[in-house]
Amino acid sequence: MGEDLSAQFDMFEEAKSPIEVGGLKPDYDYFARAFSKADADRYFHELKQEVDWRQEKIRLFGRHVSVPRLTAWYGDEGKNYTYSGIGMAAKPWIPSLLEIKGAVEKLAAISFNSVLLNLYRDGNDSVAWHSDDEAELGDNPIIGSVSFGEVRRFSSRTKPGVEPVSRHELELAHGSCVVMKGRSQSLWQHQVPKTKRPSGARINLTFRRIF
Repeated sequence: MGEDLSAQFDMFEEAKSPIEVGGLKPDYDYFARAFSKADADRYFHELKQEVDWRQEKIRLFGRHVSVPRLTAWYGDEGKNYTYSGIGMAAKPWIPSLLEIKGAVEKLAAISFNSVLLNLYRDGNDSVAWHSDDEAELGDNPIIGSVSFGEVRRFSSRTKPGVEPVSRHELELAHGSCVVMKGRSQSLWQHQVPKTKRPSGARINLTFRRIF
């Protein structure tokens, strides 16, 4: 499902203490130190310089506006992807992405054939509520989400109609990995909200398997 694009241009959401509300929990495995600080530092700088970052535009309320983050899509040949009306053709893997992919595959116990990258330049950049449940990802996909750079809040909430209403939040550390599995996409939505706190750049990689 595409993200709620209009929500990305709302007012800032104040950062709160990590919370867990309701009787449901998303099926996440969180590895706070999936990568050493030295490796995380190196990958952050390599990806920032070497990835072919793009500034996508969307049509919103009758006008074209820039998506509030930079993006890129890499993967095996022919593993293209469309989300929120944005079509992305897979660029060939670069060495640093292959190294990170290998490490995440060990944590997730699955092989991936593609990755969506997001560069959050500062606290103004965000991704709105959405689920990674597009048809080409299959039923109950496993997604490996890696973070390098600034710590940002990762919020999850149950989809409308799912009971009990629940919410879960994580602070995603530099070099961390979240493996989202089970019914995390069919029952839950997630976001990275804007923040008023001083915030440096953050790079997030979500490794996927396109069918």
